Amino acid sequence: MGALKLEPNIVRPDDFYDALIALHRGLTPEQSAKVNAKLVLLLANHVGNMEVLKQALDAAREPDQG
Repeated sequence: MGALKLEPNIVRPDDFYDALIALHRGLTPEQSAKVNAKLVLLLANHVGNMEVLKQALDAAREPDQG
């Protein structure tokens, strides 16, 4: 059994954000969507726990608060 971590868990979140933006720089919208899909699949494979992945899918589908 696993639980999705929703509290901040990235040591240097600004560095990750910068790298994510750089990843998309210069790409067409189609290329950017493909990169996002590949990244999701790579990270899902890394997580590997279907229960946690389902929790993440549910959380991603929730409307933004604020």
